[in-house]
Amino acid sequence: MGWEFSEFNLDELGFLGRGKSKHRPRNDPKLYGGKYPFVQTGDVKAANLYINSFEQTYSDKGLAQSKLWEKETLVITIAANIAETAVLKIDACFPDSIVGFIPNEELVDVYFIKYYIDYIKREMQSISQGTTQDNLSLDKLRTFKLKVPNDRHIVSRVSSTLLNYDNLIENNNRRIAILEEMAQSLYREWFVNFRYPDYDDNLDADGKTKLTDSSLSQTPEGWEVKPLIELVNFKRNTIKKGCVSEKTPYMGLEHFPRKSIALSEWEEVSEIGSNKLAFNRGDILFGKIRPNFHKVGVAQIDGLSSSDTFVLSPKNKEHHALVAMVTFSNEFVAQAVQTSQGSKMPRASWDVLKEFPVYIPTQDIIEKFNSVVKPAIEQIRVLSLKNRNLKKQRDMLLPKLISGKIEL
Repeated sequence: MGWEFSEFNLDELGFLGRGKSKHRPRNDPKLYGGKYPFVQTGDVKAANLYINSFEQTYSDKGLAQSKLWEKETLVITIAANIAETAVLKIDACFPDSIVGFIPNEELVDVYFIKYYIDYIKREMQSISQGTTQDNLSLDKLRTFKLKVPNDRHIVSRVSSTLLNYDNLIENNNRRIAILEEMAQSLYREWFVNFRYPDYDDNLDADGKTKLTDSSLSQTPEGWEVKPLIELVNFKRNTIKKGCVSEKTPYMGLEHFPRKSIALSEWEEVSEIGSNKLAFNRGDILFGKIRPNFHKVGVAQIDGLSSSDTFVLSPKNKEHHALVAMVTFSNEFVAQAVQTSQGSKMPRASWDVLKEFPVYIPTQDIIEKFNSVVKPAIEQIRVLSLKNRNLKKQRDMLLPKLISGKIEL
């Protein structure tokens, strides 16, 4: 026997309401910089399941013209990025380009609705296309009928089955974040603050690291400093638009995560509508559009990328981990942001960034750095590919579970 279903509008299954951002102009500096998380559409798109991080915060003034939603609220984007979903794990504000949903627990749970919207996402996106900007209004959102199993226990079992996959992904993401922070912390300590192993053997009478002058900057004794261009090949292997010989991984900037070197999202293409750049596994990819988005990663595979990507290949394998951490660093990204060209879509300039100074330590220091950071980068690669496989399995299972084609 199959499951029995009933149809509901979304607002019949719980509370549905838009976020608030009443004040104009929206970019008034007085609204920001306080203690209240302010979640935006980009934060929702970047999340896999839970929202724990955010780019901006509201001040008391910002909160007064908005609304603080409680954690466990489902957030749904209705502008810019359509029908992206995530569950708040923090109390947060969000603008009217995001809808909040709080379920009636007697009928559904927040995760069942999240997965159901994932199931009908393309349908939602197709009716949201506009002449200037895609938009999914509350009225449009209410037109969708959701078929919900009458048995509440089945609803829970569907949610928990899919949630098992996402919780594994979240756990791997936490491990990736720890590895990335460890690698970046080590880079900052050794190559920015110059507190490398046995650095105290190289201190002056005031307890400061002895530095010597070089052509680009001051360096610790025994170190060199070189412009980035001397350490990498700047690859511009252009693949012309049209058909490719076989299905090929393509990674656009929309596939890059923010502030993570873990590149595990791509699509398989057999045709490309514009020129792309070829990259190889291990290449460092730097998104040059809006560099403040901090989209930098290490390629896990061979493939194609957007032409708005810098493809960098270290000339010496010994310097791979160092170059990866340099280009991923806040200092390098800040330089890219400050020297970007253009107003609406600022782009980083390779002519500027190629001169970024890279500190080359003594052989024993680079070996110690590599002994820690190279395995971390490899473990990030392994965890990223595990996540990709988990997502594929979850996405294959999701429509069958939601529609009742697979019974639990």
